[in-house]
Amino acid sequence: PELSDGDDDDLDDDEEQWQWMEEDSQPVTCLFCDRVMSSVPAVLQHCTADHQVNLVDLIRKHNLDDYGYIKMINFIRSSVTAPLPWESEHFLQPVLQDDPLLQTVKLGSFWCSFRLLAQGLVLNTETGRSGNLGTVAELREDEDEAYFSSYGHYGIHEEMLKDKVRTESYRNFMYQNPEVFRDKVVLDVGCGTGILSMFAARAGAKKVIAVDQSEIIYQAMDIVRSNQLEDKITLIKGRIEDINLPVEKVDIIISEWMGYFLLFESMLDSVLYARDLYLADGGSVYPDLCNISLVAVGDTQKHQDRIAFWDDVYGFNMACMKKAVVPEAMVEVVKADTIISDSTVIQTFNCNTVCLSELEFTSDFCLKITDTTNCTHWLIMFFSYFFLFHLLLHQVMFSTGPQVTKTHWKQTVFLLERPIYVKAGEELLGKITVRKNKKDPRSLLVTLDLQDRKQTYSLQ
Repeated sequence: PELSDGDDDDLDDDEEQWQWMEEDSQPVTCLFCDRVMSSVPAVLQHCTADHQVNLVDLIRKHNLDDYGYIKMINFIRSSVTAPLPWESEHFLQPVLQDDPLLQTVKLGSFWCSFRLLAQGLVLNTETGRSGNLGTVAELREDEDEAYFSSYGHYGIHEEMLKDKVRTESYRNFMYQNPEVFRDKVVLDVGCGTGILSMFAARAGAKKVIAVDQSEIIYQAMDIVRSNQLEDKITLIKGRIEDINLPVEKVDIIISEWMGYFLLFESMLDSVLYARDLYLADGGSVYPDLCNISLVAVGDTQKHQDRIAFWDDVYGFNMACMKKAVVPEAMVEVVKADTIISDSTVIQTFNCNTVCLSELEFTSDFCLKITDTTNCTHWLIMFFSYFFLFHLLLHQVMFSTGPQVTKTHWKQTVFLLERPIYVKAGEELLGKITVRKNKKDPRSLLVTLDLQDRKQTYSLQ
């Protein structure tokens, strides 16, 4: 497997991710040749690039624990011609005394250290540009099963339906603009319980085709029949990429495709697929305009709870966990009184014109600080979307920001390991890069460059 696509930035990222481990670096001999290198991360890269053996993948594939890892390393050391298997207890005996590749296990921090190594390899390999996007349409049905299975549970639909900001925005848009839907053919991508399809039917649509791959479609069928709408609404089980619609073209596509950070889950991919294949000339996708915003937050208590906490856990130093905790983006409600900057829009999408490749992007940003504080602990993202068709008499929009009514999307939080001191009136400059995780195109990788600091976060 390839470690990277040759971008020098990827190598810089690797060095940054592993800097904490290289402070106590010592010479390490390659597992498969006589080459001696300066650190464990360097050997891992060398093994992947020169010997086509990715140790991180092996650990994942065979679900190795501490002892399994020790045996694997020692087996390879003693028999480089066949790096599998290593089940014998004999391979718990070191081949090389004081082998640096075994030190993380001997020191009792195997999972903490190696998890970060895996994270560094995977995150930084996949943030580089590539001409071949990992798309949802390329996934086989069995590869996408977990995603759709999650929407087969009733609790998630209850949560979405009870989100009044979300559900009433769609309802108000359709009920207040019946002329848009009158006698039209409507496609609902990812219909769930069928609530948007029923709104469209009640708003005057001639025909509504509702598509969903998850098991919730069967409840949607019962719901549609219970409301005597089966003559207008046709429900189809399947992925929009895999099925054939009973019509050649539709006039309107509606969908509630938004995920955390707007783009998480990559359901917009499916909406764009449906748009390009089925939307008639002059038709429209709703909502049609969306944006992603960024704001800085300072919250000393939250920083203590999530980051400084690891410095002393019941009298034990677990500070190594910070390197594993920080790259995991969080989704939670942020208190409005902790905001310390104006918000700025970092990206806008018009769902009627945006291309799939544009869902991966890099954007510079400037945050104007509004409060002088000891540090900014977080950066957070939220999104807004709009029903802005130029003929609409009643335009509708809503935001998922921390200063308005809470939604089930909450906000996406990116932790800073070390606080940044800021003053009111100054500008905080940075750059954000958003990429799909090529191993799982429904997940996202977000890289933030901020005041000479660079960190890649995962949403998965």
